[in-house]
Amino acid sequence: MSAPETPPSATYDSAFLKACRREPVPHTPVWFMRQAGRSLPEYRKVREGIPMLESCMRPELVTEITLQPVRRHNVDAAIYYSDIVVPLKAIGVDLDIRPGVGPVVENPIRTRADLAQLRDLTPEDVSYVTEAIGLLTRELGPTPLIGFAGAPFTLASYLVEGGPSRTYENAKAMMYGDPELWADLLDRLAEITAVFLKVQIEAGASAVQLFDSWAGALAPADYRRSVLPASAKVFEAVEGYGVPRIHFGVGCGELLKLMGEAGADVVGVDWRVPLDEAARRVGPGKALQGNLDPTVLFASTEAVEAKTREVLDSAEGLEGHVFNLGHGVMPSTDPDALTRLVEYVHTRTAR
Repeated sequence: MSAPETPPSATYDSAFLKACRREPVPHTPVWFMRQAGRSLPEYRKVREGIPMLESCMRPELVTEITLQPVRRHNVDAAIYYSDIVVPLKAIGVDLDIRPGVGPVVENPIRTRADLAQLRDLTPEDVSYVTEAIGLLTRELGPTPLIGFAGAPFTLASYLVEGGPSRTYENAKAMMYGDPELWADLLDRLAEITAVFLKVQIEAGASAVQLFDSWAGALAPADYRRSVLPASAKVFEAVEGYGVPRIHFGVGCGELLKLMGEAGADVVGVDWRVPLDEAARRVGPGKALQGNLDPTVLFASTEAVEAKTREVLDSAEGLEGHVFNLGHGVMPSTDPDALTRLVEYVHTRTAR
């Protein structure tokens, strides 16, 4: 797969991509993690009776779900509807997403022999992704589409633990006790993830985000030694495409500088660190994304606007800022609150 020489012209001058490139914008662009689905009644209607992973493999359904928040909220970018375990499922890992639980892996990776589960990913394995993004980019026109993948550490955590974990004892035991096996596992996952992102970019995604959802469980020294090299390998693999690369993790205030060093153009910040302080930690040359606490949306409109002003004020003077929540949209969020939030940010930041 070879990198195209120029970015997609239809989306190049969008407010979102300009902010990612740290260029002047007509207004602060807005999109929301997990905006495609979860809180939308129209999402629940089209997903009714369809298992999560199956829904990710139906191009026309993926297209409809991805477009729903763009139509409803007037956000500045769409996020591709998928799940971080899709590439693992595509190469034959025996896993499923159980309602109320999350991804569950039938045969966790605990030994070197278990690595055999992870063969190379090919574009043909995820042809439905290429088809869906082709449909989407025709519908979206000048609105950018963000592709995404799970970062090697977060994928490894699921694979080693066998499912969601609060303590990551098995993953950390491997990381500390068998660092060579751990490094080989993350390196293999980096290769799979890089191919998954390349497929999305070549199909028409205008930017990509790497979700390291569980990296906040790590001390900085452990992240630098045992995780950063694999994430850097992913970012380096897609650098030649010229699309913005976003890096996001939860509870990663102590890791922000390192996450930027891994190769991101934009560093996502959760709600725990103000953006001006995050900018100091990350250092120059990066745009920031974030960072309204998702639970604020359950408060009154006045309270939402007050907290939004705090975020925008802390972002004043940043080289580039993409407004987002500090984590994903919560399922019981009122969709109208999101629509009002987008309008408020656009109006308040109009240049």
